[in-house]
Amino acid sequence: MSVLVLGETDQTSLVSIDEVETLASTHNITIPPSELQDWADLLSGMNSCAKKVLALPDYYPPVDVTLYPRTDIHRPSGDEETDYGGWATKATIKCIQPKSDELKGKTLAIKDAIAVAGIKCGNGIGGKVGGWIPNVDATLVTRILDAGGLILGKSACEAGCLVAVSDTSNTGNVHNPYAYGYSTGGSSSGSARLVSTGQVDMAIGTDQGGSTRKPSANCGVVCIKPTWGLVPYTGCLSLEATLDHAGPIARNVQDCATLLEVIAGSDGIDDRQPYSWPQGHVKFGEELKKFLNNQMTSEKPLTGIKVGILLEGFPSKITDSNVSAASKCAISKLAELGAQVKEISIPFYKDSGLVWMVGMAMPAATQCLLSNPSGRKQLLFTDRCELSGPTLTQENFDALGPGAQNVYLRGLFLQERFGSPLHARCTNLRQKLSDEYDLALKDVNVLVMPTCVFPPGKIEPKGGKSLGPLKMLSRTIGIPYNTAPFSSSGHPALNLPVGFVPARDDKDVWLPTGLQIVGSKFDDLTVLKVAASWEKANDWKTMRFSGH
Repeated sequence: MSVLVLGETDQTSLVSIDEVETLASTHNITIPPSELQDWADLLSGMNSCAKKVLALPDYYPPVDVTLYPRTDIHRPSGDEETDYGGWATKATIKCIQPKSDELKGKTLAIKDAIAVAGIKCGNGIGGKVGGWIPNVDATLVTRILDAGGLILGKSACEAGCLVAVSDTSNTGNVHNPYAYGYSTGGSSSGSARLVSTGQVDMAIGTDQGGSTRKPSANCGVVCIKPTWGLVPYTGCLSLEATLDHAGPIARNVQDCATLLEVIAGSDGIDDRQPYSWPQGHVKFGEELKKFLNNQMTSEKPLTGIKVGILLEGFPSKITDSNVSAASKCAISKLAELGAQVKEISIPFYKDSGLVWMVGMAMPAATQCLLSNPSGRKQLLFTDRCELSGPTLTQENFDALGPGAQNVYLRGLFLQERFGSPLHARCTNLRQKLSDEYDLALKDVNVLVMPTCVFPPGKIEPKGGKSLGPLKMLSRTIGIPYNTAPFSSSGHPALNLPVGFVPARDDKDVWLPTGLQIVGSKFDDLTVLKVAASWEKANDWKTMRFSGH
């Protein structure tokens, strides 16, 4: 590193030789005695410069609360007002001079891991970090308001956005809309529930391992995890930058496409994004509407579309037979709509979840839990970094809950035991997986498999944390089997409700199940067309699968 300036060192910035020696020994290096004073002077200059930088005013995109007023901000209480756990915070947020009417008349909820200025962004946890109130709106929030959408509040999410069951949020349990006491899935639990129950028309979730698709499958709603980088993540709490996605949840494919059209496109801030994809580059909602209204293809709208059944997406040891039957029935109906259907095998897919789980731990411990995504060019939250600290305090660790605690301890353990070679191996293997998906998608237009390979189970009435870490986390094994691989690779992946299956512990309880449709990167529109064609021709709520 070149030295631009040494800085005029004041007495409060002096670094002693003893401090240099302590710093070096802590990190297992030795500095020759003849160089100690040199390093003390250099670090003193850097200390002074750092203090001067911190004295400069911070910079955030300004929020005009006159143009985007927010009123009636409050924490709801009781089952009815929270919609049985769906709401974290209620409010009324709108734009008084919208730029378009694309979302006119539509109500929305924003996941409580996304910044809305002046409203607590709890991320499902307690403590000081869970009390953070941002002073900025996420890019996608501004775009929704500019399109005439009415935001009614923040939806509950699971603790740290790191749990796949819906009993870990500090705002309370989130109940499945079709069966009280059962999980919605996580971590975008509130977003999926609020759309399903009709509290809102649409919602935004975030997804690093299936956090929009799993709850959508369990709640009977549509969602698309867009291609990585298609939707700006600016203003959303990062878990791991190369896994971060934000996307729409709605009751039908058309609404999903319209919301994606509004929020997609580069914002010039988020380095996950291609700069060549401006907002409105693809009119997802408009193009989908034209496709569905085309009378020439109304009977066989999927003629020319090739669908690949991913064989490894139906693992025999853990896939519920009724879920498998529902997905295979849905796939057969794609063929009836004109699609060519064939089986596809990607053997390495079986290891994709392992690579995702191990590879996420080290960077997530730093980027997510310590608010320190070093090396990224994006909007960072200085005030939240101060609440997190360079390492977790006991208070912050206790506030996380077992899911986030698990990621933190795993990250520390793997860093100490294996270090960067392990993360490098995982990163390279993720590329191998992505390349294999790309190769398969040269042969077919989309891949299909169950979104979740078994229906959701019951939630713990006292909250998942009361079970202890092992029992609580053991319940999540297998849930992200088919969702995590495409968070890793960045391919667009959509959940489409395709019927009901009985709960594993009670055959009289019927729960939604979904088909996952995966496409080539930045070909999200084809994924939407396939899903919308099936949805137009079928009523999933009349379909039940049992006894298989």
